[in-house]
Amino acid sequence: QVQLVESGGGLVQAGGSLRLSCVASGSIFSINAMGWYRQAPGKQRELVATIRTGDSTNYASSVKGRFTISRDNAENTVTLQMNSLKPEDTAVYYCNAGRAGTYYYTPNYWGQGTQVTVSS
Repeated sequence: QVQLVESGGGLVQAGGSLRLSCVASGSIFSINAMGWYRQAPGKQRELVATIRTGDSTNYASSVKGRFTISRDNAENTVTLQMNSLKPEDTAVYYCNAGRAGTYYYTPNYWGQGTQVTVSS
C-alpha cells in the first residue's frame, strides 16, 4: 500500500498562483509515477499532470504552459505549481500514484483531495 498526503490549495484570485504538494509513503517500490487529477462540481474527474521515473511529464492541454509538475525522489514528494490560474481551474485536486508507461498511466492510490478555488 502507498499512502498519499496532500497539502496546499486554497482560495486565489484569477491570475494568481498556488502550489500543491503530496508526500508518498509505504510501498514506494510498487509505483513509478505520480500525478494529479481534479474534479469540478458536476464534472468527471480528469487528469491534470503526471510525472514518471526519469522525470517524463504529461499535462492536460488545458493546463499546459501554466502548471508544472515536479518530484523530489529523496523526499518521495510530488509538487504541482499552478500559475495564471483561471476560474475554470476550480476543483478538488487529488494526488495519485501508480504505474505508467509511454502511453498509459494507471493510478492505484489516491490522496484525500484538496480544494482549489479561483475567484474571478
